[in-house]
Amino acid sequence: MAQGVLLIAMVEGIASCMRRMEEELQVKVEAARSRREGLDALRCADYGVVVIEESLVEGDPAWADEVWELAGSAVPLQFNFAISGCGRLCREVRAAIARRDREQAIARRSVATEIENELKSSLTGLLLQSELAMREPAVPASLEPKLKHVVEMAGAIRDRLRRRIEALP
Repeated sequence: MAQGVLLIAMVEGIASCMRRMEEELQVKVEAARSRREGLDALRCADYGVVVIEESLVEGDPAWADEVWELAGSAVPLQFNFAISGCGRLCREVRAAIARRDREQAIARRSVATEIENELKSSLTGLLLQSELAMREPAVPASLEPKLKHVVEMAGAIRDRLRRRIEALP
């Protein structure tokens, strides 16, 4: 995942947990040590996962709503550092990253299928009309090479489109 993780927490030992997450998950992890820092970080950058210390959410639900709104497409996680340790947080973030990656792959395939279906019908129409025009007896001989070129280009576009769609994850 290109986007990193934002931890909004005011707990001791967050720096060591950040380092562990970066090593285990191979993602950039940033910390915001106050509510204001958390909002500022979300205004300045996009994140793949946003983790908020549960006590911050319970202490100011309106602030939490603003965080979730600013988080955009990031996976939101509310975490209780007093009950669970860094190991569990790493597992939760790993699962969130995997879920986000799966959802993005599904969305990409869906968009690719829509584009493919739209272009297929247009390319099929172009190929059909070009081939029919070439069969017309009244078509001047000077247009025949141009029509053949249009057929070849449409076929090449169709083949490239098919290969690109098949290459999507």
